[in-house]
Amino acid sequence: MGRDVIVACDFASAQQTFDFLDKFTGRKPFVKIGMELYYAEGPEIVRQIKARGHKIFLDLKLHDIPNTVKKAMAVLSNLDVDITNLHAAGATAMMQGALEGLTRPDGTRPLLIAVTQLTSTDQESMERDLLIKEPIDQVVMHYAKTAKNAGLDGVVCSPLESGKVHDVCGKDFLTITPGVRFADGDVGDQKRVMTPAQAKEIGSDYIVVGRPITAAADPVAAYERCVAEFVD
Repeated sequence: MGRDVIVACDFASAQQTFDFLDKFTGRKPFVKIGMELYYAEGPEIVRQIKARGHKIFLDLKLHDIPNTVKKAMAVLSNLDVDITNLHAAGATAMMQGALEGLTRPDGTRPLLIAVTQLTSTDQESMERDLLIKEPIDQVVMHYAKTAKNAGLDGVVCSPLESGKVHDVCGKDFLTITPGVRFADGDVGDQKRVMTPAQAKEIGSDYIVVGRPITAAADPVAAYERCVAEFVD
């Protein structure tokens, strides 16, 4: 898979999701299914969206003991998603267990990526709430290297860190970057943001875009604008 725009379908129901996806009569966007939609509708929503021809990033951010994550990933691997993820903070044994569970008998598996630090986290909150005193950039790079060493395919990170992740972990180590907003848009609750064009320039492999597309007056036009800025 090459560079792509992933649309965050952060809806509360299948009906809202299908009403949104029905607007896309041409190019079918890569879709992110997060906790809200998955917990509301269960695995069937994944099957239905996949049947419509969309690639899927299942964004559940697993974080538990290695055996639990391994078993959960074995279940998720049967949903035929394209990307799924976990928290790098779960450490190496958990990430390796996840890979074992995710790998099917024929050796295939979805891409597995790790969350480093959430894009809503900044240096102040990391120090105050997590008692992590190192610079956030250093923390993200350490988590990324740990994920790579565990065998993962990439990380979720701020677009501000994407270029350095590639410097540290190599060009083939994927960066999936939320926190992307149009230059003339509202940043919302994201603290570390970048435009699609800037994310492309700095080397992000995928951008995850939610409200700038889903809440737009014309979501299809907003999606095509993202694709034009980031992919084309």
